[in-house]
Amino acid sequence: MLKEGVGMRETGSRTWVHQNDPGEKFRTVEGLGDLDPLAELSEYLDVLSNSTRLKILKCLEKKPGTTREISQEVETSYENTKKHLDRLCQIGVIKKEAGITDPRQKGVQLFWEYSLVPGGLELMVRNLGLFSHMKMHIVRNDISEKIDETRKMVSRELFGNAPVLIVLGGQDDGMAFSLSHDIILIGRTDPEKQALVSPGQDLVLSQGYSSVSRVSRPHARLVRNKKTWCIEDCGSRGGTTINKTPLGQNEYVPLHDGDLIELSKGTTGAKLLVIIPPGT
Repeated sequence: MLKEGVGMRETGSRTWVHQNDPGEKFRTVEGLGDLDPLAELSEYLDVLSNSTRLKILKCLEKKPGTTREISQEVETSYENTKKHLDRLCQIGVIKKEAGITDPRQKGVQLFWEYSLVPGGLELMVRNLGLFSHMKMHIVRNDISEKIDETRKMVSRELFGNAPVLIVLGGQDDGMAFSLSHDIILIGRTDPEKQALVSPGQDLVLSQGYSSVSRVSRPHARLVRNKKTWCIEDCGSRGGTTINKTPLGQNEYVPLHDGDLIELSKGTTGAKLLVIIPPGT
């Protein structure tokens, strides 16, 4: 797996990786044939960088459907819809299951119904966010630009260009939380003080994140100042870091697209990936 801050170049049949530190030497990694992770990444991005496919995902988010039903919803041909559905199945974000028409009707027929894989949409957004957070400089195939363009398209089609936080790891892995209020409390669920929390407004994590402070006495707080989102640690025991930099208590720090928030450390802490589309 490539690490953050890693650059790449290609010579002959090999892919070279170097650290941004000028003191580090180039080293080779496996990147040949079907094992090339960048080729797989490029193919994954190709599938998602299509507005019709994203409209199909938005359609299936509402309810499952047959090829014909989906083609009518997204206003494209049956044949074209079938091709898009096949590509989305290939990357594992949707699935298809066989069914038959009502046996009481004349002429029983087989049909295929498509639906989202549970958690598939969240995983897709999570993957795109992680690719972007790596901040790779990749010469071959302009993959860095493709990551940015695909993320913008996904954000526009699926979230209406709204800023979101993506939970990475733990029980809530892949959960996308939309930043739609000016003040948002972040913390672990607190069954004893539910009245202090606003459902849908505050980011409430599962009990499994046991080193994160309860949301009733929040671990951290997000505040929107005009178009800038800021975060503060609210005196939590485990602390809060942004891109590995610890926050001081009651210190407000602006957030940027691709930032990684860590609430406490270890397996019982929580990681949140920041996605802020341009202009929001």
